[in-house]
Amino acid sequence: MAKKQYFMIVDTETTIADTVADFAAIVVDRQGVIHAQCAVIIKAEFEKGLFFDAKASGMWSKQYAIEKVAGYEAMLNEGSRMASSVAAVNRWLEKANAKYNPTLTAYNLAFDQAKCANTLIDLTIFADRFCLWQAAVGNLCKTKAYRQFVLENHLFNNVTDKGNMTFQTNAEAVAGFLNNQMVSEPHTALEDAVYFELPILKALIKKKNWREKCQAYDWQSFRVKDNFSA
Repeated sequence: MAKKQYFMIVDTETTIADTVADFAAIVVDRQGVIHAQCAVIIKAEFEKGLFFDAKASGMWSKQYAIEKVAGYEAMLNEGSRMASSVAAVNRWLEKANAKYNPTLTAYNLAFDQAKCANTLIDLTIFADRFCLWQAAVGNLCKTKAYRQFVLENHLFNNVTDKGNMTFQTNAEAVAGFLNNQMVSEPHTALEDAVYFELPILKALIKKKNWREKCQAYDWQSFRVKDNFSA
Protein backbone atom coordinates (compact mmCIF):
# COMPACT_ATOMS: atom_id res chain seq x y z
CA MET A 1 0.00 0.00 0.00
CA ALA A 2 1.34 3.42 -0.96
CA LYS A 3 2.23 5.74 1.88
CA LYS A 4 -0.38 8.43 2.45
CA GLN A 5 0.64 11.86 1.17
CA TYR A 6 0.09 15.02 3.15
CA PHE A 7 0.43 18.72 2.37
CA MET A 8 0.86 21.68 4.71
CA ILE A 9 -0.67 24.95 3.53
CA VAL A 10 0.75 28.00 5.28
CA ASP A 11 -0.70 31.50 5.21
CA THR A 12 0.34 34.67 6.99
CA GLU A 13 -0.85 38.20 7.62
CA THR A 14 1.99 40.58 8.27
CA THR A 15 3.05 43.60 10.30
CA ILE A 16 4.45 46.98 9.35
CA ALA A 17 7.84 45.51 10.36
CA ASP A 18 7.61 42.72 7.72
CA THR A 19 7.02 40.03 10.33
CA VAL A 20 4.11 37.66 10.91
CA ALA A 21 1.17 38.82 13.04
CA ASP A 22 -1.34 36.09 12.09
CA PHE A 23 -0.02 32.60 11.31
CA ALA A 24 -1.95 29.59 10.10
CA ALA A 25 -0.97 26.14 8.87
CA ILE A 26 -3.24 23.24 7.92
CA VAL A 27 -2.14 19.67 7.23
CA VAL A 28 -4.34 18.00 4.63
CA ASP A 29 -4.42 14.79 2.63
CA ARG A 30 -5.04 14.45 -1.10
CA GLN A 31 -8.81 14.47 -0.53
CA GLY A 32 -8.58 17.79 1.28
CA VAL A 33 -9.35 16.40 4.74
CA ILE A 34 -7.72 18.53 7.43
CA HIS A 35 -5.73 16.39 9.88
CA ALA A 36 -4.11 19.15 11.94
CA GLN A 37 -4.19 22.92 12.11
CA CYS A 38 -2.53 25.83 13.84
CA ALA A 39 -4.04 29.33 13.84
CA VAL A 40 -2.49 31.87 16.18
CA ILE A 41 -1.69 35.52 16.69
CA ILE A 42 2.02 36.07 17.30
CA LYS A 43 1.56 38.42 20.23
CA ALA A 44 4.93 40.19 20.21
CA GLU A 45 4.65 40.90 16.47
CA PHE A 46 0.95 41.80 16.46
CA GLU A 47 1.70 44.63 18.86
CA LYS A 48 3.96 46.25 16.23
CA GLY A 49 0.92 47.00 14.07
CA LEU A 50 -0.42 45.42 10.89
CA PHE A 51 0.96 46.23 7.48
CA PHE A 52 -0.54 49.17 5.59
CA ASP A 53 0.38 51.43 2.71
CA ALA A 54 0.06 55.10 3.63
CA LYS A 55 -0.81 55.96 0.01
CA ALA A 56 -3.38 53.20 -0.44
CA SER A 57 -7.13 53.16 -0.07
CA GLY A 58 -9.29 50.13 0.59
CA MET A 59 -7.69 46.85 1.56
CA TRP A 60 -4.14 48.07 2.24
CA SER A 61 -5.04 51.42 3.79
CA LYS A 62 -4.18 52.46 7.34
CA GLN A 63 -7.89 52.57 8.21
CA TYR A 64 -8.37 48.99 7.03
CA ALA A 65 -5.40 47.88 9.14
CA ILE A 66 -6.99 49.53 12.19
CA GLU A 67 -10.26 47.69 11.48
CA LYS A 68 -8.39 44.39 11.11
CA VAL A 69 -6.70 44.90 14.48
CA ALA A 70 -10.12 45.33 16.06
CA GLY A 71 -11.29 42.14 14.33
CA TYR A 72 -8.33 40.17 15.61
CA GLU A 73 -8.84 41.48 19.13
CA ALA A 74 -12.44 40.28 18.96
CA MET A 75 -11.21 36.84 17.81
CA LEU A 76 -8.83 36.69 20.77
CA ASN A 77 -11.56 37.72 23.19
CA GLU A 78 -14.05 35.16 21.88
CA GLY A 79 -11.45 32.38 21.69
CA SER A 80 -11.46 31.76 17.94
CA ARG A 81 -7.77 32.73 17.95
CA MET A 82 -5.10 32.19 20.57
CA ALA A 83 -2.05 34.33 21.25
CA SER A 84 1.19 32.44 20.83
CA SER A 85 4.95 32.76 20.95
CA VAL A 86 7.21 31.94 18.01
CA ALA A 87 8.72 29.10 20.05
CA ALA A 88 5.29 27.48 20.45
CA VAL A 89 4.63 27.73 16.70
CA ASN A 90 7.97 26.09 15.95
CA ARG A 91 7.22 23.25 18.36
CA TRP A 92 3.89 22.66 16.59
CA LEU A 93 5.62 22.67 13.19
CA GLU A 94 8.24 20.18 14.39
CA LYS A 95 5.55 17.80 15.68
CA ALA A 96 3.50 18.11 12.48
CA ASN A 97 6.57 17.45 10.36
CA ALA A 98 7.51 14.41 12.39
CA LYS A 99 4.00 12.94 12.23
CA TYR A 100 2.95 13.76 8.66
CA ASN A 101 6.13 14.63 6.72
CA PRO A 102 4.03 17.03 4.62
CA THR A 103 4.90 18.84 1.42
CA LEU A 104 4.94 22.54 2.25
CA THR A 105 3.05 25.00 0.09
CA ALA A 106 1.58 28.50 0.17
CA TYR A 107 0.06 30.88 -2.34
CA ASN A 108 3.20 32.91 -3.08
CA LEU A 109 5.45 30.67 -1.02
CA ALA A 110 8.45 32.99 -1.33
CA PHE A 111 6.51 35.77 0.41
CA ASP A 112 5.38 33.61 3.34
CA GLN A 113 8.80 32.00 3.72
CA ALA A 114 10.46 35.42 3.89
CA LYS A 115 8.03 36.82 6.47
CA CYS A 116 8.30 33.65 8.58
CA ALA A 117 12.11 33.87 8.42
CA ASN A 118 11.92 37.48 9.62
CA THR A 119 9.84 36.25 12.56
CA LEU A 120 12.09 33.21 13.25
CA ILE A 121 9.28 30.81 12.36
CA ASP A 122 11.22 27.87 10.97
CA LEU A 123 9.88 26.51 7.68
CA THR A 124 13.29 25.14 6.64
CA ILE A 125 12.52 21.84 8.37
CA PHE A 126 10.26 20.75 5.50
CA ALA A 127 12.15 18.71 2.93
CA ASP A 128 9.67 19.08 0.06
CA ARG A 129 7.85 22.24 -1.06
CA PHE A 130 6.28 24.02 -4.00
CA CYS A 131 4.53 27.33 -4.60
CA LEU A 132 0.75 27.01 -4.99
CA TRP A 133 0.64 30.25 -7.01
CA GLN A 134 3.21 28.91 -9.47
CA ALA A 135 1.18 25.70 -9.75
CA ALA A 136 -1.96 27.70 -10.50
CA VAL A 137 -0.15 29.87 -13.05
CA GLY A 138 1.21 26.83 -14.90
CA ASN A 139 -1.90 24.68 -14.77
CA LEU A 140 -4.94 26.99 -14.67
CA CYS A 141 -4.37 30.68 -15.30
CA LYS A 142 -3.42 30.49 -18.97
CA THR A 143 -6.40 28.39 -20.02
CA LYS A 144 -9.19 29.69 -22.23
CA ALA A 145 -11.73 28.87 -19.52
CA TYR A 146 -9.86 30.94 -16.94
CA ARG A 147 -9.56 33.90 -19.28
CA GLN A 148 -13.29 33.72 -19.94
CA PHE A 149 -13.96 33.75 -16.18
CA VAL A 150 -11.67 36.77 -15.84
CA LEU A 151 -13.61 38.57 -18.56
CA GLU A 152 -17.00 37.75 -17.07
CA ASN A 153 -15.94 38.94 -13.61
CA HIS A 154 -13.75 41.87 -14.73
CA LEU A 155 -10.69 40.57 -12.88
CA PHE A 156 -8.23 43.11 -14.21
CA ASN A 157 -5.49 44.99 -12.39
CA ASN A 158 -5.11 48.75 -12.64
CA VAL A 159 -3.27 50.23 -15.59
CA THR A 160 0.35 51.06 -14.75
CA ASP A 161 2.08 54.36 -15.44
CA LYS A 162 3.55 52.79 -18.57
CA GLY A 163 0.12 51.78 -19.86
CA ASN A 164 0.25 48.08 -19.07
CA MET A 165 -2.72 46.18 -17.69
CA THR A 166 -2.69 42.59 -16.48
CA PHE A 167 -5.39 40.19 -15.36
CA GLN A 168 -5.55 38.72 -11.88
CA THR A 169 -4.09 35.38 -10.78
CA ASN A 170 -4.44 35.74 -7.02
CA ALA A 171 -5.95 33.06 -4.78
CA GLU A 172 -9.30 34.85 -4.66
CA ALA A 173 -9.57 34.86 -8.46
CA VAL A 174 -8.40 31.27 -8.93
CA ALA A 175 -10.66 29.92 -6.18
CA GLY A 176 -13.53 31.88 -7.71
CA PHE A 177 -12.81 30.29 -11.07
CA LEU A 178 -12.82 26.79 -9.58
CA ASN A 179 -16.04 27.45 -7.64
CA ASN A 180 -17.56 29.49 -10.49
CA GLN A 181 -18.36 32.19 -7.95
CA MET A 182 -16.31 35.11 -6.67
CA VAL A 183 -16.10 35.48 -2.90
CA SER A 184 -13.90 38.07 -1.19
CA GLU A 185 -11.00 36.76 0.88
CA PRO A 186 -11.23 37.83 4.53
CA HIS A 187 -7.43 38.20 4.58
CA THR A 188 -7.11 36.31 7.84
CA ALA A 189 -4.61 33.48 7.68
CA LEU A 190 -6.68 30.43 8.63
CA GLU A 191 -9.76 31.36 6.64
CA ASP A 192 -7.72 32.16 3.52
CA ALA A 193 -5.91 28.82 3.79
CA VAL A 194 -9.08 26.76 4.31
CA TYR A 195 -11.58 28.46 1.99
CA PHE A 196 -9.34 29.66 -0.84
CA GLU A 197 -6.00 27.87 -0.97
CA LEU A 198 -7.21 24.38 -0.03
CA PRO A 199 -9.75 24.20 -2.90
CA ILE A 200 -6.98 25.27 -5.30
CA LEU A 201 -4.65 22.56 -3.99
CA LYS A 202 -7.37 19.89 -4.30
CA ALA A 203 -8.06 20.86 -7.91
CA LEU A 204 -4.42 21.00 -8.92
CA ILE A 205 -3.29 17.65 -7.54
CA LYS A 206 -5.98 15.90 -9.58
CA LYS A 207 -4.26 17.06 -12.77
CA LYS A 208 -1.74 14.90 -14.57
CA ASN A 209 1.86 16.09 -14.27
CA TRP A 210 0.67 19.21 -12.44
CA ARG A 211 3.90 19.69 -10.57
CA GLU A 212 6.06 19.63 -13.71
CA LYS A 213 3.91 22.47 -15.07
CA CYS A 214 4.54 24.84 -12.15
CA GLN A 215 5.63 28.19 -13.55
CA ALA A 216 6.77 31.41 -11.90
CA TYR A 217 4.48 34.37 -12.47
CA ASP A 218 5.65 36.72 -15.22
CA TRP A 219 3.42 39.77 -15.57
CA GLN A 220 4.25 40.09 -19.26
CA SER A 221 2.51 36.77 -19.90
CA PHE A 222 -0.70 38.15 -18.41
CA ARG A 223 -1.01 41.45 -20.24
CA VAL A 224 -4.59 42.05 -21.28
CA LYS A 225 -3.63 43.20 -24.76
CA ASP A 226 -1.91 39.85 -25.44
CA ASN A 227 -4.69 37.62 -24.07
CA PHE A 228 -7.95 39.33 -24.98
CA SER A 229 -9.23 40.68 -28.28
CA ALA A 230 -11.83 43.39 -28.71
